[in-house]
Amino acid sequence: MNLQNYYWYFESALPHRICDQIIEVGNSLREELALTGDETEKALKGQALSNNEINDLKKRRDSNVSWLSDNWIYKEIQPYINTANTNANWNFQWDYSEACQFTKYGKGQFYDWHCDSFNLPYNDPTQKHYFNKIRKLSVTVSLNDGFEYEGGDLEFRLNSTRPDKKDTIICEDARKKGSIIVFPSFVWHRVKPVTKGNRYSLVIWSLGWPFR
Repeated sequence: MNLQNYYWYFESALPHRICDQIIEVGNSLREELALTGDETEKALKGQALSNNEINDLKKRRDSNVSWLSDNWIYKEIQPYINTANTNANWNFQWDYSEACQFTKYGKGQFYDWHCDSFNLPYNDPTQKHYFNKIRKLSVTVSLNDGFEYEGGDLEFRLNSTRPDKKDTIICEDARKKGSIIVFPSFVWHRVKPVTKGNRYSLVIWSLGWPFR
C-alpha cells in the first residue's frame, strides 16, 4: 500500500495534567518486561521464557510496560485517532481499541525495528472484540518532554523505490509532552536507545476487520 502520510501528529494535544496522571497510574501498576509477538504468544499459553529467550528478546526490545484500560483514557485519545484517520486519507475501518500499554524506557532501553500488525487476524473466539480482527492504527502518546531524557527518538522507515535503500525519518514531534502520533500499524518504526533519563509513552492499537 502506498502512503502519502506515514504518520499524523497532534502537537501537545493532551493536557500535561492528563499525561502526569497516566504516568502516576502506570507507575503504580505491576511492571512487566515488554515482549514481542512470539514471546507474547508463549506467555499467553502460560509458558515461562527461558534465560536464553529473554537474552534474545533484549537484543530486539528492552523496556518495561504495564497495562491500562481506563475508559477516561480512551475518551481523551480516540477522537484524535478518528481525526488522523480522516486527515491522513487512510480512512481505515476500525471499531475497537486494545488495552493501553504504558511504557517506560530507562537508560540503555530501546525497541528495534518492528511493525505492530501481525500476519493473521486474532483467532481466539472467546475474545469477541478481537476475534478475526487485525491491528489497523497505532497510537503513541508522549507523556514527558524530550528535554527530560536523551536519545529515545521515534523513527519511521519509509518505502523506497530502490530495494537497496531504506529511508528513515525521525519523528521530532514525538518529543513534546502530550503529543499524539497516529500511524498505520503496518508501518515499520523503532525507538532508539535512551542514553539519559526516562522516556514515558502510552501506546494503543485500534482494531478492525481485515483489509479487502
